[in-house]
Amino acid sequence: MSPRDEIGPAAAPASTAVPAPAAPPPFTPKPPLLVFAYALASVTAAITQGLGTSLVSANLAQIAGPLQATQTEASWLMAAYLIPNVSLSLILYKLRTQYGIRNFCEIAIIPYVLVSLAHLWVTDFRVAIALRFFAGAAAAPIASVAFLYMLEIFPPRMKLNIGLCLALIGIGLATPVAGLISPSLLDARDLRGLYLLELGLALVTFGFIYLLPLASPPRQKVISALDVLDYLLFATAMGCLAVFFTMGRIYWWVEADWLAWVLIAAIASGTLVAMIELNRRQHLIDVRWITSREIIHFTGILLVFRILLSEQSSGAISFLRQLGLQNGQMAGLYWAILATSVVSGLVCAAVMKPGREAAIHLAALVMIALGAWLDSHSTALTRPREMYLSQAIMAFGSGLFLPPAMAVGFSAALSKGLSYVVSFFAVFLFTQKVGAFIGSALFGTFVTWREQFHSAMLTARLDATDPLVAARLAGYAGAYARVTPDAVQRAAEGASLLAGQVRREAYVLAYDDAFRAIFLLALAAIALLLLDLAWTHRHRFAPRALRSPMPPEGSDRTGTAA
Repeated sequence: MSPRDEIGPAAAPASTAVPAPAAPPPFTPKPPLLVFAYALASVTAAITQGLGTSLVSANLAQIAGPLQATQTEASWLMAAYLIPNVSLSLILYKLRTQYGIRNFCEIAIIPYVLVSLAHLWVTDFRVAIALRFFAGAAAAPIASVAFLYMLEIFPPRMKLNIGLCLALIGIGLATPVAGLISPSLLDARDLRGLYLLELGLALVTFGFIYLLPLASPPRQKVISALDVLDYLLFATAMGCLAVFFTMGRIYWWVEADWLAWVLIAAIASGTLVAMIELNRRQHLIDVRWITSREIIHFTGILLVFRILLSEQSSGAISFLRQLGLQNGQMAGLYWAILATSVVSGLVCAAVMKPGREAAIHLAALVMIALGAWLDSHSTALTRPREMYLSQAIMAFGSGLFLPPAMAVGFSAALSKGLSYVVSFFAVFLFTQKVGAFIGSALFGTFVTWREQFHSAMLTARLDATDPLVAARLAGYAGAYARVTPDAVQRAAEGASLLAGQVRREAYVLAYDDAFRAIFLLALAAIALLLLDLAWTHRHRFAPRALRSPMPPEGSDRTGTAA
């Protein structure tokens, strides 16, 4: 079909041009050993794709040194990886529908293996950025492989509850696993150790894909010329948003002019996508559907959820690093998060059934609020063991929240047709991937703002004539008595140490404020959820007289005149 044939009146229904979805092949139960192999393949693929960003974000300072880059420059490694990664899943669904799941998986893993192999020879920072870009593109299909292998072992009635929950367990393991294994890898082989791990996991996933076939439904021709143009515009918008929210806090939002141009490019590209899609019969993204009240409500729920979870991904771990702790010293915390994430996924799989989504979300929000409230009492003496309980509660709430929301959205899209499934992926990618950047950016910006406020307040209270302040300065200066005989130099070093202590306390207060803000946001989300439930079930709470009004006076029970 040519682009001209595909353009039509905006009012034309999308369903008239979308081919009917092909019937999936019949489900055949697999023997227990083969079921375990498929589940292991799913977990391996999930960890493989997740380590691409987790290893870099968890070891940014250690990675910058071998590449002769500053930490600000090293942050571009994350941005380069995310530029293609955040949007590719949108078109991958159509690719595997048109060319077959097995062909898709076998071909998709090869670029990832080659890019992982190329990393072993990287010594130049610019080459590293280019390779991380290609690694982000190559890793996007691996997330789809992880879902497909886990869903393969379950019958259709169990795919969107047990299968989905178990697949999401694997997706969530990458961050704690990266924190646990990266210290020993860096100690043994420096940056090369991280790359060897990525290559090894890619090769294991490669073997699983070629040994374990996936059932593939009949192929359909679903890709058209305008899909390519729309995807390129959509990828530009998502990639620019990824750069803006990843690097904005580092370069600061109003200091770097190029950030404004990146945001303008994202808005312009997104606007062009909407203009094209509103005038197509066969949509890549159904703009009218994703801007309906129900989908906006669904998007808001997922976006708030991602912002709340920034407490763990960008809050607690960053707080401990600000206190000077390294990954090796936080191993117990990573184990607590890892174990609780697995347990929460299993619990969610056991209790998730249609109609229970609101109750599960309420329980998840209560846990997130409780975890944030516990963390809001942190001090400069807080260590990982004091955060085991709070972070385990946060991880449990995280594991409960996403599977029901994703199951409801995917089921609603699947019932409407292929174009709606792709539109659902667009919503999901925005809320989960771009939403994660937004949450981290908001959390980090709030911490920076509050740190400056608390630093100013603490500094204003320090008076050199105060006996306590003078004694502290003298103590810090005395620590340099054996290093330098110059009294002026010792006094300057003592003042520098005191300033460092003040700044550390200011950061502690700022993180406590941020944790408290997450707690209040979670309470607001709980209140809105309860209000929504009350409105949805308002007929149950209304008095019987209001639900079944009495017949008017002068009439009999049947409503006829007396």
